Amino acid sequence: MRTVGSTDLQQPSAGMADTAESQKVVIVGGGLVGSLAACMFSQRGYRVDLFEYRNDPRLSAVSQGRSINLAMSRRARAALGLVGLEGELLRHGIAMKARMIHDLEGGTREIPYDARTNQCIYSVGRKFLNDVLLSAAEKRSNVRLLFGHKMTGGSLDEGRVEFERTEGGTGGPKAKVKAVEAVGDLVVGCDGAFSSLRRLFMKKPMFNFSQTYIEHGYMELRIPPTADGEFAMPPNFLHIWPRGEFMMIALPNQDRSWTVTLFMPFAQFEAITTEAELLAFFGQHFADAVPLLGEDALVGDFFRSKPQPLVSVKCRPYHAGRALLLGDAAHAMVPFYGQGMNAGFEDVRLLSGLLDGLGGSPAGLADVLRRFSEHRNADAEAICDLAMYNYVEMRDLVNRPSFLLRKALDNALYAVLPDVWVPLYNSVTFSDMRYSECVRNRVWQDQVIRGVLVALLACAALLGLVAFVKA
Repeated sequence: MRTVGSTDLQQPSAGMADTAESQKVVIVGGGLVGSLAACMFSQRGYRVDLFEYRNDPRLSAVSQGRSINLAMSRRARAALGLVGLEGELLRHGIAMKARMIHDLEGGTREIPYDARTNQCIYSVGRKFLNDVLLSAAEKRSNVRLLFGHKMTGGSLDEGRVEFERTEGGTGGPKAKVKAVEAVGDLVVGCDGAFSSLRRLFMKKPMFNFSQTYIEHGYMELRIPPTADGEFAMPPNFLHIWPRGEFMMIALPNQDRSWTVTLFMPFAQFEAITTEAELLAFFGQHFADAVPLLGEDALVGDFFRSKPQPLVSVKCRPYHAGRALLLGDAAHAMVPFYGQGMNAGFEDVRLLSGLLDGLGGSPAGLADVLRRFSEHRNADAEAICDLAMYNYVEMRDLVNRPSFLLRKALDNALYAVLPDVWVPLYNSVTFSDMRYSECVRNRVWQDQVIRGVLVALLACAALLGLVAFVKA
């Protein structure tokens, strides 16, 4: 086995170093959270080696892996601001001020995200964001990016990670597989929902893990720009076609196309087997979108692809030995609250805040990992649960009068009592409130509303009784 040592990627300091400059961080995974973490650690003076399974994604015209568009909100912006990249990403992003709901007849209506202060979320491309973060990390002299490295094992207690690197091609008789070993004062797992580093955690006693697949998958389609190069729909909206058991959404892109995502039970995907069945299905449920998608493109995209699964992952603790899990490796969620990236980026910001108080003692970093794990777990599990709930809201509840009434009531109370009554969506998307506190706040609001309704009903009953007695 080739050991990555002092003449190559450098060994960590003995024990826990007294200064960041003499400490080594090994990051597994060069996606969004891993590349942001590399920027954060390097900014603080740590030596960083980032290992990524893929080849350099910046050299690929199409993003490898998941490509669901991202909705950037306050939590991600705060983390990007930490490394000086918020402005660049905001200039690239497309503001979305409201949901645009499409009904079966082709009519539309708006549901603003923040009717009081007009805050918005931003549609950003996953590949663009990953490219920007990788390039920002690469500019730093204390960061090394190592692509094409597949993690194969290691030791959490020793901070040691083992990789395989294929040289001389991706296969065939000339390809050579080399074993590579890296050792760090800290190993950070940012390698996604199916994390290889997390597998080492699962060998540890008292580590809890669960994953839940939903019965719905997703498939991406595309609405191209119009003939004159403009958006085919109003661009400053997240467009939603809610249909009860399934839905379709569309987010705007910089090239004036739309990334369209169909979420639907796998059984329903499988029931569509012919071009005629597909066009009949879309004609019944998404008639206004068919001319925008184009029948030929719709048929080609649908039958060229397979619906992809959606999984929610929970685990705890997030630390073991010299290792820590961040982002989807710690708490993968379904995409329906638009908080996957935001939560992962917030992980990095919160960890940076804890590092601010790191002392020079050898046990300092170990204490930071423990405190991060204890602080973050309840919030991560809360947003995983909220993401599950929001799918029901997006595909079904947004069409119900009770939902619209509650939304109007929340907005009215928020307008007159902004420091007391913050709606759930606003607290999750436009504040730094802990996710678990957002949930507790919503529970309190529900209790208040129920109490007021009971009081009103009691008053009405009492008035009715008085009127009856007088009669």
